[in-house]
Amino acid sequence: MTGADTCGSEHCITCGDDGVPMQVLRIDRVRGLALCEDENGTRATVEIALIEAVEPRDMLLVHAGTALTRLETPA
Repeated sequence: MTGADTCGSEHCITCGDDGVPMQVLRIDRVRGLALCEDENGTRATVEIALIEAVEPRDMLLVHAGTALTRLETPA
């Protein structure tokens, strides 16, 4: 099964979640977690093990509590 088979353009058909852009506020490198905030101000603890060199103010695409990729921030 490929990614195209499991995730549609709007959300993951496996779990129904959408990827959510979130900004990193704080990092706990020992536990591999970051405190992040979405555009509505909702905060969540996010696993960052899949992303290298996460820093505060980075924008991440988060799905099911895990950062999947770093997003480019507008200049």
